[in-house]
Amino acid sequence: MHSQVLLIEFGAIILALGLLGRVAARLSFSPIPLYLLAGLAFGEGGLLPLGASGEFIATGAEIGVILLLLMLGLEYTASDLVSNLKSHYPAGLVDFTLNALPGAAAALLLGWGPVAAVVLAGVTWISSSGVIAKVLGDLGRVGNRETPVILSVLVLEDLAMAVYLPIVTALVAGVSLAAGSVTLAIALGAAGLVLFVAVRFGRVISRFVSSDDPEKLLLVVLGLTILIAGIAQELQVSAAVGAFLVGIALSVEVAEGAHTLLSPLRDLFAAIFFVFFGLHTDPASIPPVLLPALALAVVTAGTKIATGYWAAGRAGISVKGRWRAGGALVARDEFSIVIAGLAVTAGIESDLGPLATAYVLILVVAGPLTARWTEPLAARVGTWRAERARPETPATAPTDETVQPTTVGD
Repeated sequence: MHSQVLLIEFGAIILALGLLGRVAARLSFSPIPLYLLAGLAFGEGGLLPLGASGEFIATGAEIGVILLLLMLGLEYTASDLVSNLKSHYPAGLVDFTLNALPGAAAALLLGWGPVAAVVLAGVTWISSSGVIAKVLGDLGRVGNRETPVILSVLVLEDLAMAVYLPIVTALVAGVSLAAGSVTLAIALGAAGLVLFVAVRFGRVISRFVSSDDPEKLLLVVLGLTILIAGIAQELQVSAAVGAFLVGIALSVEVAEGAHTLLSPLRDLFAAIFFVFFGLHTDPASIPPVLLPALALAVVTAGTKIATGYWAAGRAGISVKGRWRAGGALVARDEFSIVIAGLAVTAGIESDLGPLATAYVLILVVAGPLTARWTEPLAARVGTWRAERARPETPATAPTDETVQPTTVGD
């Protein structure tokens, strides 16, 4: 009986997503907010809660994030990654300063203490790699000049999480400095090892993966990616970083074939990822913390736009590209909720979880909108200001010439 219910629930979700995707395409709009609203409708406290398919959808959501980042990695080579990280590491420092500090300040203003401040700093700092990857694909911007800047910021954030997460885990658990240092060393070593293997042995990996048979190529690429992502996560490194680096390691020829084969799977599991986020959000928990979450969302949306604008400007991108980069970085995802959950589980602050959920829900809906409209709105405001600053031309201007009357005769 359980399997039949699972099939019915899962089939209904996929069908609903397909119909919502059609609506979004008709409106020239990213389907992500509609997927999230569908998750809210079918989740805890929603109109029609689902039960049997929850675990299956959770696994599909993890695969969705992995595939989104793998496909981004396939667009770039190892040399591109290294040069971008070397060029854009100051953007990572600016990103941390502008976006982590508002979260820490909010926690202190709410009287939650220093540990909660460190946790909320991480919630507001980290952008959503999955949402941003989906939006860039939907808007056709993967090949834009500002996209490498966006990806560099995201990769730097994910690599920084290898340092941040062990620190937070140690703080909320109250473990000793020695135990926390060991966890941190393992995480840093794992991140460095994955990056080294991807850059140094990319050709070897490509030869292992390469195949003229599409079926074998699909199975090997997909299996290798999920395996590496799982190992990375086990070693306290983001699974998204592991998947991204697998894509980076594959050669251009293999990447082209894998991209064609994996695109439909990416779209399917990415949609499941966004539904999963909504499924695990109880609508009743949002109203009590809506105002502080909204205020924090507005502030950190602005700081993310400023981060992208500054980073793209530093890379020599045009003004339009700077605004696009800033708007693309606004979205956050469930990783921020996971960070907050560490503190809630440890009994640090019970309101931190609902606040993080409301905050992320606001920005994961607003993210696709800012990615689409930040640049056009900035251009319109700039035009309006230029027109206001332009001096008015008088309706009739005086002239130096006079018209002499004509006379008839002498």
